[in-house]
Amino acid sequence: MSEEFLKVAHAARDAAAELAPLPRAPKDRALRVMADALVAATETIVEANALDVAKARESGTSEAMIDRLRLDAGRIEAIAEAVRQIADLPDPVGEVARGSTLPNGLELRQVRVPLGVIGIIYEGRPNVTVDAAALCLKSGNAVMLRGSSSAYESNTALVKVMQEALEDTEVPSGAVQLVPGLTRDSVKELMRARGLVDVLIPRGGASLINSVVEESTVPVIETGVGNCHVYVDAEADLDLALTILLNAKVQRPSVCNAAETLLVHADVAGTFVPLAMAALAGAGVTVHGDPAFVAQGAVEATDDDYYAEYLSLDIAAKVVGSLDEAVAHIRKYGSAHTEAIVTRSQGAARRFVALVDSAAVAVNASTRFTDGGEFGFGAEIGISTQKLHARGPMGLPELTSTKWIYTGDGHIRS
Repeated sequence: MSEEFLKVAHAARDAAAELAPLPRAPKDRALRVMADALVAATETIVEANALDVAKARESGTSEAMIDRLRLDAGRIEAIAEAVRQIADLPDPVGEVARGSTLPNGLELRQVRVPLGVIGIIYEGRPNVTVDAAALCLKSGNAVMLRGSSSAYESNTALVKVMQEALEDTEVPSGAVQLVPGLTRDSVKELMRARGLVDVLIPRGGASLINSVVEESTVPVIETGVGNCHVYVDAEADLDLALTILLNAKVQRPSVCNAAETLLVHADVAGTFVPLAMAALAGAGVTVHGDPAFVAQGAVEATDDDYYAEYLSLDIAAKVVGSLDEAVAHIRKYGSAHTEAIVTRSQGAARRFVALVDSAAVAVNASTRFTDGGEFGFGAEIGISTQKLHARGPMGLPELTSTKWIYTGDGHIRS
């Protein structure tokens, strides 16, 4: 590893040790100072962001992506307000997860503690730089940030402002670090920093997440990829199903909890398929379907379509002969993010919930609710689609581990 990388990694490690025992008050105060500093530095941040925007435009980046990259005074104020909201959230550190007194009188507690140093590898929007830093600090963790090279100037300015703000607080300024470098080598250094970095969280598209999962020697919490399904059961209220489908697909198609596949039970397909096709076409959605949908104007689906996370106004569609066939389809093609069933049958709902192995399962509700804010967490670092440590929307408690503490009075084991 380069000396430059080791310098920031060790700084983060040292800061994590100082930060971990801090109570809530100094952490909240530091976050509020940080929020105020970001607003005060608006001009500097916007100037740095303008360099990234100009470079992106010169390289032919789409206007949609440039808009995700762009910062202005309003967006910086919104970022700062999000930091203030995180400061208002309960602190998970020190919370007793379990506790008991053993028959021998030994007092036993399992308490939440910070993970240590969290590495975040992410794409696109520079607001993630601040969001991730604030969530990590609130949960007592130091953070090493490796954002997209397209936002390097913006991220550098944001981290500098946050570090300088923390110098006037009890939270060590080294707790927020930007991984140096613009090449993939710097990403690899972060992925191989086992012993210096405790966990990695990738945020971005499937290729980024797969790369981190496959190449990292640091433990990874896999997040984000969402091939989410809406299954319309034989006992569904079809008007309700149509409303849920449109919300799940159309409200915000570029996010991981948007629906990407529609499954319809054969018993209601004759009525629902034409309704769905008309409604989806009216919303500008291209349907990639099986013969039943093609007969109503859909594009013929390939096997790849059923695996796809479109993140666009496209959806795959298929008629299935049973609930169990729908579940089998989800197991084969899904990404274990969120699946929804629309049904009036409590038995069908219970069976679907029991059989579907995903981070979230919705009954008569849109897939779009799989979100930390919607779940009442206040904020999230991402949505985990794996099974170990954390699953589903990851709020502050998911950025902690636990420690067992037992207290005796001269107890010895016989």
